[in-house]
Amino acid sequence: MTVVTLATCNLNQWALDFEGNLARIKESIRQAKIIHKARYRLGPELEIPGYGCEDHFLEADTFRHSWEVLAELLKDDTTDDIICDVGLPVLHRSVRYNCRALLLNRKILLIRPKLFLADDGNYRESRWFQPWRHLKQLEEHWLPDVIRSLHGQNSAPFGDGILAVNDTVIGVETCEELFTPDSPHIELGLAGVEIIGNGSGSHHQLRKLSQRIDLIRGATQKGGGVYLYSNQQECDGGRLYYDGCCMIYRNGDLLAQGSQFSIQDIEVVSSTVELDDVRSFRARMVSRGSQATMTTPFPTVRVDFNLANSTLVHLTRKREPLILRPEQEIAMGPACWLWDYLRRSKQGGFFLALSGGADSASVAALVGSMCQLLMKSLEQKDPQVLKDLRMVTRIPNWTPQSHQEIASKLLYTSYMEFPKNSSKSTLDFATKLAAEIGATHYNTKIDGIAEAFRQELTRATGLTPLFKVYGGTEIENISLQNIQARSRMVLAYFLAQTLKLVDQRRLAENDPVLCVDT
Repeated sequence: MTVVTLATCNLNQWALDFEGNLARIKESIRQAKIIHKARYRLGPELEIPGYGCEDHFLEADTFRHSWEVLAELLKDDTTDDIICDVGLPVLHRSVRYNCRALLLNRKILLIRPKLFLADDGNYRESRWFQPWRHLKQLEEHWLPDVIRSLHGQNSAPFGDGILAVNDTVIGVETCEELFTPDSPHIELGLAGVEIIGNGSGSHHQLRKLSQRIDLIRGATQKGGGVYLYSNQQECDGGRLYYDGCCMIYRNGDLLAQGSQFSIQDIEVVSSTVELDDVRSFRARMVSRGSQATMTTPFPTVRVDFNLANSTLVHLTRKREPLILRPEQEIAMGPACWLWDYLRRSKQGGFFLALSGGADSASVAALVGSMCQLLMKSLEQKDPQVLKDLRMVTRIPNWTPQSHQEIASKLLYTSYMEFPKNSSKSTLDFATKLAAEIGATHYNTKIDGIAEAFRQELTRATGLTPLFKVYGGTEIENISLQNIQARSRMVLAYFLAQTLKLVDQRRLAENDPVLCVDT
C-alpha cells in the first residue's frame, strides 16, 4: 500500500502584505503538517506577494521581497518533512514569470513557471508576465543571495518539469492552465504523474464553481490521478472577490472541499489517499495505456523522500460536492467582500441612504448578510474575526451576542425624505428593514436643502424654476430632480463623516464610515 495524506488550502492573502502573507502561509503549513499529518501542502497562485499586485509586478522590489519571504520559509523547520508548493513571481534571465516553487527540507526542489496566462475578462497577466514556452525543458536558475546565504543552495531547476519522490510523481498546473483545451494535466497524467497541484487565483462569478468542479472531475475521471486545487479567498485589494473552495479529487471522486464563501483567513483541508487506486484505475484503461506509451517523458527532479505514511490507515471517503444556489452566492459573495474591504480600510462601518426602494434595500440586505456571517464565525470561536470586529468598532472588550447587535455598530442608515414627493410606504419600508437588520437608523429631510438651492438661483438670476407638473419646462423639471438626488449624495457623505460624533462609543480620530450605494 502507498497511502499518502495531501493538504490544500484557501488563503486570504493581501497584495504586498509580505509579513501578513508569510504568517498565513506558515500557519497553513503548520496546520497541514501538525493537524492534518500531511506531507504535501498546496497554496494559492502568487500567494507570497498576493495575486492582485497588478503593476507592482513591474517593480523589482516585489520580486526581491518575495524572495525574502521564501527565505523565511526555508530558514527554520517550516518545510521539514513536508513538500510545500508555494506561488511567487520570479525573474529568470531578465524575464518575469508567474511561478510555483516546490520546497522540502529547507531546499528549493523545482521552480515551475506558468505555461498559459489568463488574459481575458478581468485578467491581464501578460501585462506583467511571460508564459514559459520551452515545454518539457529545464534550465538552471541562479538563486539570489538571500537564498544562497541560508543553506548553501546556489541554484534550482527552472522550467516545465516534474518531481519524483521515492513512492510517487508530482506535477504542477496553475489556474488558467486547467481551463485551456489542451491542459498540461493531460500530458502529465500520461507521463505517469499521480498527484497534480493547481495553485489558483480564480475570482467569483455566478456558477463558476460548477465549471471548476466539472473540469477537475473530468480531468481525474478520464485519466485518473489525484488533483488538488487551492485558491485565494476574499478580496485582494481590488474589486474582485476570490471565492476559495479548495478541493481534492481522486479518479473523478471528490474527497475534500473547502468553503466557497468564508471570512476565515486560513482554511486547510486534507485527504488520505491510496495511490494504488490511481494505478489500478489507469492500468485497466487500455486506450490510456496506448497513449501513455507514446508520451515523451518530462525532465524529472528526483528526491529521496517518502510521501507515504505507513501509520495512516483511515482513507478519505468520497463525498458529493456542495454547490450553492445562485441566490446564496449573491447573498454571500458581496457580503464577504464588504467585510474584507471594511477591515482593511480600518474605517468605522458603513453608511447607506435607505430610500425604501429595491436598490438600496438590496445593499442593506448584503450588509445584513455580512453581519450574519460574522456572527456565525464568532459562534465557531474564530479569534481573528473577534479581533477585527473590535478593531473596526473601537470597542476593545466587546463580544456581540447577535448579528443585529453587530449591525447596530457597523451599519448606519438614513431615510432622506422630500415631503412633497416621498411616500409614507417607502418611509415605513425603510424604517422596518433597518430595524430587522439591526442598523442604526435616522430619518432626515432634504426639502430645506433643495429649496435653498432654488432660492439661491432665484436671488442670483431672477428665475424661479418649477416642476413640470406645476407648469415648468423640461429643463427646469430635470434640474430640480437633480438637486434632490445630489442633495441626498452630499448629505450622505456629510452624515458618514460626522456620525462618529453622535455615537459616543465610536469617538476616535479619523473614524468616518464608508458610504455604500448602488
